[in-house]
Amino acid sequence: MAVLLIGAAVLVARPGEQARDRLPGRRGRIDVGGLRRTVAGLLDGPEWRSALTAAVLAGVPAGLSGGPVAAIVAAVYALLAAREWRRRSGRRRAAEQRAAHLDDLTSLVADLRAGIPPAAVAASPTAPGRIGQLTDAVWRLAERTGAPAADLLERIESDARAAERSAKTAHAHASGTQTTAILLAALPLAGIALGHAIGADPVGVLLHTPLGAVCVAVALVLQFAGLKWAQRLTEGATR
Repeated sequence: MAVLLIGAAVLVARPGEQARDRLPGRRGRIDVGGLRRTVAGLLDGPEWRSALTAAVLAGVPAGLSGGPVAAIVAAVYALLAAREWRRRSGRRRAAEQRAAHLDDLTSLVADLRAGIPPAAVAASPTAPGRIGQLTDAVWRLAERTGAPAADLLERIESDARAAERSAKTAHAHASGTQTTAILLAALPLAGIALGHAIGADPVGVLLHTPLGAVCVAVALVLQFAGLKWAQRLTEGATR
């Protein structure tokens, strides 16, 4: 609760507000855009901070309404969701960067074909990883031997785009494993719903009895292990 209250105070006292936002008729209005930007900033920061933010935002309300076991369950699921969101966001950003580097390489080849000297464009492209190493090797080879840099760079670009297409195909085939793991992780909700349907109280047993707490702990460990295993299978297939 202290973390949430401090965050609310920061939002309210944030400098740069317009004078009209401080009028009495507008004080009760929540700045949804500012709240969204603040949460996005916390989630986009270091991994530990995004995980802690997600765990607090989910665990505190769950703990206030359902007790400590509910707080732990909500915090763990929020932490897993935050880690998965960051993993997918990082993979998407990496793909965008690779595509941008390949486009730069295409423009570089076009400049060389147009007759621009290699020395004039050698310092312009910067690509990390294997593409950057191969590009640097091409420049050194062209300087020492006079080899056609445009032909070599075009071959590098062609091979890199083929590898990118193969990686996308492998990821599309392997994504079914991750989807299956997520569905299996959500399957206990169906069991809880079935228990309610037959007149039992599974939520009360899980959240407010020692045996239920043990069952929850075992379920969380098994689900975390299953998701990590599916993630390793997916990443191994797309390398």
